[in-house]
Amino acid sequence: MRLTRLQHLAAFDRLADSLRVLIALAGVVVFTGLRDDPHELIPLLLGVIASAIAETDDHWRHRARALAVTLLCFSLAALTVEALFGHPWAFAPALFAGCFVLVMMGAISGRYATIANATLLLSVYTMIGVDQHSQPGAPFWREPLLLVAGAGWYGVLALAWNAVFVHRPVRHALARLYDALDAYLDCKAELFEPVRDPDIPGKRMRLAQANARVVAALNDTRLALIDRLEGRCSRSAMDANLRLYLAAQDIHERASSAHYPYQALARVYFHSDLLFRCQRLIRQMGRACRSRAEVLRVGEPFTDTGGVEQARADFEAAIEHQHAAPSPAGEDLRYAVDELAGNMARLAERVGAAHDAAEDWPDRVLQNPLPRTPAESWRRVTVQLTPASSRFRHGLRLALAMLAGYVVLELVHPDQGYWILLTTMLVCQPDYGATRQRFVQRVGGTALGLVVGWALLRLFPAPEFQLLLMIGAGVAFFAARFRRYFVAAGAISVFVLLAFNQVGNGFDLILPRLLDTVIGGAIAAAAMLLVLPDWRERELHQRLAEALAAYGRYLRAIFAQYGSGKRDDLDYRIARRDAHNADAAVSTHVASALRDPRGSRGDSREALAVLACAQTLIGHLSTLGAHRAALDARDDNARLAEAVTYVADSLEEAGHALIRGEPMPVDSDHEAALRARLAAWPADDDGTRRLLAMQLRLLIDELSVLRRIGQALVR
Repeated sequence: MRLTRLQHLAAFDRLADSLRVLIALAGVVVFTGLRDDPHELIPLLLGVIASAIAETDDHWRHRARALAVTLLCFSLAALTVEALFGHPWAFAPALFAGCFVLVMMGAISGRYATIANATLLLSVYTMIGVDQHSQPGAPFWREPLLLVAGAGWYGVLALAWNAVFVHRPVRHALARLYDALDAYLDCKAELFEPVRDPDIPGKRMRLAQANARVVAALNDTRLALIDRLEGRCSRSAMDANLRLYLAAQDIHERASSAHYPYQALARVYFHSDLLFRCQRLIRQMGRACRSRAEVLRVGEPFTDTGGVEQARADFEAAIEHQHAAPSPAGEDLRYAVDELAGNMARLAERVGAAHDAAEDWPDRVLQNPLPRTPAESWRRVTVQLTPASSRFRHGLRLALAMLAGYVVLELVHPDQGYWILLTTMLVCQPDYGATRQRFVQRVGGTALGLVVGWALLRLFPAPEFQLLLMIGAGVAFFAARFRRYFVAAGAISVFVLLAFNQVGNGFDLILPRLLDTVIGGAIAAAAMLLVLPDWRERELHQRLAEALAAYGRYLRAIFAQYGSGKRDDLDYRIARRDAHNADAAVSTHVASALRDPRGSRGDSREALAVLACAQTLIGHLSTLGAHRAALDARDDNARLAEAVTYVADSLEEAGHALIRGEPMPVDSDHEAALRARLAAWPADDDGTRRLLAMQLRLLIDELSVLRRIGQALVR
């Protein structure tokens, strides 16, 4: 599908945010211009920035409550800074405690984490404003009032915007989800390339990262849907969006499936075009997902161009030709290819008709992950109050880093020294790799932004032009802050120079801001290295244990539907989502571990082995989930049930052993007997039973690999 330039602009998912920021910043500029009071400009602008950062993607009713909480937190933070600012011995412990409390507040939900982060940002903004640009003799509440007024102005604007454009955030969330599916399918297709000595670890890592993005997009879309479905009498307007979300879950499960080891397929079909045809079909389905994302953004109906159907027909023709020709493939592998073809056919149907599948999900209830009561919120916080929690460690690390930054500020007191605290807060991330990346992006972007800002101040000395450029820089920051942080850091530096030049000399800010950015980033990096460092290699066993427990529950939920028939009810979808969330957590953790300093994380082969094992397990489980169908009542069903119970128990026991730091238990005789029975399953049996037997045998084979990995992790 070809889009016009205007449609491409409308399809930009940050367009609405950018327009709101544009209107809010312009409104502040007009307001202060009419009042002829430039000293009100900076606190109002900083309030707008903080409120926009605190914005959550909620329905307008929930957003109104979130705005009230945001303004309350902003008011308390600003007044506390104002009251204690002149008393360093009281301000320092308050800064430490406030940072820690705000980080722990994020344990309640993602919404509160966003508000807490913006509140900490506004606290630093208050320090900057009070120390540098407050008017002599002004009442103590003036600076907090202006900051909160700017935040409230943007909040009301966003609230009104969201009340008018109710469905647009959901459509954009779905578009991001289908874009993520496109990227995942493209990475999946790489595994079907029949080449000698393939870069399997590299392909697995790319697939794992793409899978983590799909899981994150699924979670974000679910929250957006829940927020707009709950408490509404009529759900007809959201019904199509809900079907697209449920279809995306099914697409993800089918695409995640692994019917047979990829290297074995590539070895046997090296001289055939069968795998190339399969690869092309997967990529065509990815393009169809991308096309659906494009039409979701512009609000047009989806039209299938026919590329998927043609690729599917070519793949099936290649299979028929392969069956007719002599082949070295064994019966199991030939059968796996047939089942793969069946899964590809159903996946192609789901991709093409995702919006028409209303009857496939009679149970459309979504689980709301948000806390229902204050007691539950408090419970979520208290369970994280332990050094074993990464949130606790990050909160303590950030609080100590901010305290150290304040001490440096008081001892050295360079001009505009509170940029040290701002940089420390923004650079200090929960893990080493992210902190290092953010440090480089922040320093580099700030340096570039200061150079551009200096040039703009020279080229456009008129205040009116500078105000226009300042608004443009603020909009650019919000347009780029999630995907191009280097650009965003540069844009916000230009914004700061132009804004502060309205009440003073912006040139005087250039060197202090650059120096303070380097100092603040160095403090954040030092805190990451010295204060309870999160070397992710140390926690691989914990993430793997959580994944194994989720896999066991997922397998039990899958097999239950081989008795009752396929039904994507809430219990099944919860078990599936938990398994995929745990799998994504493993891959994200492994990616972080590989960025840790080599001397601290040990041999990276262990991390890659964990990733490969987790991917193999979730792949075979997804295959069983994709082929769910009711089994006929027969005596040999008990043998399948015994194997399912053994595998699920083994996965859960392996997880418990990892937590305890013990070798994983094994019943070698029982396991060998089960594997032999599954390997000898009749080739002419019902296709569903044979599939179950093959996948359970592959899962049992992986248990021995899992035990070797577990032994390496706990030694």
